[in-house]
Amino acid sequence: MQMKDPCIVHKMGFVPYEEAWNLQSRWAEEIAVGVRPPTLMLLEHPHTFTFGRRGKSENLLWDEEQRESRGISVYWVDRGGDVTYHGPGQLVGYPLLPLAPGGLSYRKHNAHHNNIKGRLPQADYIGYMRKLETIIILALSRLGVISAQMNGLTGVWVQPHVPSRCTNCPPELKQPPAKIAAIGLKVDVNGISRHGFALNVNPDMSFWDGIVGCGLADHPAASIADMLLQPPSIDQVSNEIVSAFGRILNYEMVDAKEVFK
Repeated sequence: MQMKDPCIVHKMGFVPYEEAWNLQSRWAEEIAVGVRPPTLMLLEHPHTFTFGRRGKSENLLWDEEQRESRGISVYWVDRGGDVTYHGPGQLVGYPLLPLAPGGLSYRKHNAHHNNIKGRLPQADYIGYMRKLETIIILALSRLGVISAQMNGLTGVWVQPHVPSRCTNCPPELKQPPAKIAAIGLKVDVNGISRHGFALNVNPDMSFWDGIVGCGLADHPAASIADMLLQPPSIDQVSNEIVSAFGRILNYEMVDAKEVFK
């Protein structure tokens, strides 16, 4: 049986956004020169709005005074996508993975021979996003939540109300699909993925009132707590994400506590 490459999992608790952003950069550079294996960061952020490369300022609905009263920071960052919210009760995952034209790969190399330089071709970049969506969908299914991908849209989606055998449903039951997980990515010049996904477990959903989430005015946000009477903890969701991550991307998931004792 072929050995799986390791992926180090850091379950980090609450981390300020800028601190996590800087740590991604440092660890991605270490992965690029072969001194660190692929890495998955799992954490929560304080209240934060982030804008990606396609971000539009008009999608920020709360003014500075409103944001300050709620303790919200705003960052314009180098991931794809528009604006999203991060905060307590939301599981954020940053996979730092070597990507190659053939797909995901981890090739051991050193600072004198970097063999994964160059940007990921578009088809593989999209394929990687679809794999992240599949990971989240698999993890949610293990938690009892039915979710899916949507044609032409990034992220993971749920149907807030699914009436049983309802032929003439009242309008309030006919709601559009809601986004339960947002995805925004970057692949750096060394072919290392950065940024990742944000899965709503049990956050304060009122914070989405301050933005047009992902620039999609017609699609609301949802959380696991909206779908289940007894939502799981962040730790439970983290465990399912780690399991699905290893399965879909064919990694041996290794807890950082076992590596950095």
